[in-house]
Amino acid sequence: MNNSFLPFSVLMSVYKKDNPLWLREALESIINQTIKPDQIVLVVDGYIGEELEKVLSSYSDKLDIMRLEKNAGLGTALNKGLEICKHPLVARMDSDDISLSSRFEQQLSAFASDNQLSVSGGYIQEFDHKTKKIISVKKVPLSEKEVRKFIKFRSPVNHPSVMFKKTDVLAAGGYQPLHFMEDYFLWIRMINKGFKICNIPFILVNMRTSDSLYSRRGGYKYFLSNKAIYDKMLQLKMISRLVYLYNISVRFTAQVLMPNKLRKFFYKFFLR
Repeated sequence: MNNSFLPFSVLMSVYKKDNPLWLREALESIINQTIKPDQIVLVVDGYIGEELEKVLSSYSDKLDIMRLEKNAGLGTALNKGLEICKHPLVARMDSDDISLSSRFEQQLSAFASDNQLSVSGGYIQEFDHKTKKIISVKKVPLSEKEVRKFIKFRSPVNHPSVMFKKTDVLAAGGYQPLHFMEDYFLWIRMINKGFKICNIPFILVNMRTSDSLYSRRGGYKYFLSNKAIYDKMLQLKMISRLVYLYNISVRFTAQVLMPNKLRKFFYKFFLR
């Protein structure tokens, strides 16, 4: 623990389809930080199989493990994990990403310099999981004003990079189940309640990507989750009817009508 910063927990979830090697790399990246976490909470979301269990066993002295009997999905798993996070700040980490070594130090500095800050994220660098080649940097708006404008159209925070105040997230209702949209839905509720969300202009996480990412961002079920987001923002008067119709038409076109190859191009250049 570094006494100049607030203590913090790391919150992760793992399920049966995760890659054991990638999980090990993710854990190593958060253990070998310039400022080490005070606690690592890992939620085992249902049965995960022998190989993933071996990875957990090799880190058992460093993890607080919570086990869910059946797979419940990311939103439920994260909420359960929050219950045993002991510290005022919580950093999210996905089981297939790699945090840069100074990630936590940079985010803790942001919280130390702004008592009003509730959520801090940053940029992520996407790389091909086969070739390791860097594909792109996914940037997000930085200031509170820019975040409030951006959220009307897209999620303003890279979820794998986020650190937040536990009490503020719980005050907004925590993570709630919504297909691939648990984080976006949370930021909407937090901003509606007046909590401050900002990002820092640094790459914090290296994230694996592949063409399957874009196929997961397609289909009618995924579109309905997006529609639910914009329905909620319209209900809360965070967006106008015109913005609502724009969002719905763009998402329906990209997620339902487009083939995957075209969707990949569309996401890269228009929905970043």
